[in-house]
Amino acid sequence: MFSTDIYVARRKELCRRVGKGLILLPGNVESPFNYPNNTYHFRQDSTFLYYFGHSVPSLVGVIDAETGVDTLYGDDFTVDDIIWMGPQPTIRDFAEQVGVAEAKPMASLATDIQRAIALGREVHYLPPYRGETKLMLSDLLGVVPSMLHARKSLDLLFAVAEMREKKSAEEIAALEEAFEIGYQMHTTAMRLTRVGRTEHEVAGAVDGAALRYGTGVSFTTILSQHGEVLHNHDHSGIMTDGRLLLCDAGGEHLNGYVSDHTRTFPVNGKFTQKQKDIYNIVLKAHDDAAAALRPGMMYMEYSDVASRTILEGLKSLDLVRGSVDDAFAAGAAYLFMPHGLGHGIGLDVHDCENIGERSFSFAEVEERAKASACCITRQWWRLMPGTVLSDEPGIYFVPALIDKFESEGKFKGIVNYDKLREYRDFGGIRLEDDLVVTETGSKQIGSKQIPITVEDVEAIVGQE
Repeated sequence: MFSTDIYVARRKELCRRVGKGLILLPGNVESPFNYPNNTYHFRQDSTFLYYFGHSVPSLVGVIDAETGVDTLYGDDFTVDDIIWMGPQPTIRDFAEQVGVAEAKPMASLATDIQRAIALGREVHYLPPYRGETKLMLSDLLGVVPSMLHARKSLDLLFAVAEMREKKSAEEIAALEEAFEIGYQMHTTAMRLTRVGRTEHEVAGAVDGAALRYGTGVSFTTILSQHGEVLHNHDHSGIMTDGRLLLCDAGGEHLNGYVSDHTRTFPVNGKFTQKQKDIYNIVLKAHDDAAAALRPGMMYMEYSDVASRTILEGLKSLDLVRGSVDDAFAAGAAYLFMPHGLGHGIGLDVHDCENIGERSFSFAEVEERAKASACCITRQWWRLMPGTVLSDEPGIYFVPALIDKFESEGKFKGIVNYDKLREYRDFGGIRLEDDLVVTETGSKQIGSKQIPITVEDVEAIVGQE
């Protein structure tokens, strides 16, 4: 947790931005794994964590945007709870730790919300993403679950996204600590990789490093020799000589801030010339994007830098023909990198996307989204000092996508499909680091570099 003053200042600023009504910010509750007392690993809602600081289940924060009075709702632990969990702070203790004025039992929440509704006051809430939260909001507000999303508060949504977008010095320091967890995870993967070992064994060690140095993984680890499958969570393969292993993984710091990095490396410790050629194109795209990043740049400009570098590199291998400008204008980069260059990083991997473009279409509020220009939607995202985002170009050879585009005659005369057949079993390469936009450019999060050059990668792989 940060100092009390930080949470008080955040809530005060949120009140100023929203202006009226009640702001309702539910924390997460425990979610059963297979019966009520055996739960999944608890992860607090990031917005609740941002304003109220506590990673404790079954808490709700309410802020009166007009008076500034804030209240923390929750129930004190009973003796039965203490038998199983040991002595715990009271709700009043939790409230005082983050400078909240009032602490009330959970039973008071419905009464207070219903009183506000009866007085005609607006109750602001964010679009819920968990079933338990949807049911709670439905009961509190008298709104059927299917209508909750339609009645979300755009005022609160934009206020939260704009505040969480710009990271403070304390947040950057927390992200630097999260990087250290990621560093251990990725160097562990590299050292343990060798022919004949299972992917599962390495993935387990990667996840173990996240728990050893932090609170666990920031998302489900992607580790596979099929790097062309973007979100490949299958670890059933046995590492094979001549293949590449892609590891996309991140860790979470004690205060909730996260890391997200990707490295791709040869199972046997040595790149073939073919692998090295593609790898160095991706590495150049990674470095070019970071070098080009400037405050005030639009996200799409940043992404386009990497796409052009990839097309230039593929042209040098005769996989793309003609001018790079024509290939770029035709959208040919999508065949090789069918994802964006980056996403927000903070209290979440894909920071704020639970209330952003992955949550609903912003077409209905296009002008407001453009004016905000925050991470709420990447189409209109302007990268400003304090923005933290990933830099993750890749080149993937996806046979199904290649076949589809060739059969449709797409990129005819631009993509050399005959030459591309030589790469059908190549897999994919992605390289990812996290950047913070500065006043003059950008800086990579982390005090050191996870091995990334061909020489540095070959020097560590298999060196258990």
